[in-house]
Amino acid sequence: MNYEDVLKRFGKNVKFERIKKDYSQEDLAEILNVTRVYVSKIECGNQNMSLKKITELANALDINIENLLKFND
Repeated sequence: MNYEDVLKRFGKNVKFERIKKDYSQEDLAEILNVTRVYVSKIECGNQNMSLKKITELANALDINIENLLKFND
């Protein structure tokens, strides 16, 4: 799996978990103190996140970090 594939799969996981929580991109962006565009780029697989931000994201979604890092087909 290459870098681009990891970003895209991670982004899909973020979007899935966000929608499960019934959050809009704006809602999640506000919680994380980032822009909606940043959240959109993550979900599209165009933005890399730091481990710190990934941890904050998992906490904001009230999920285990592993849910974001599962890349099973």
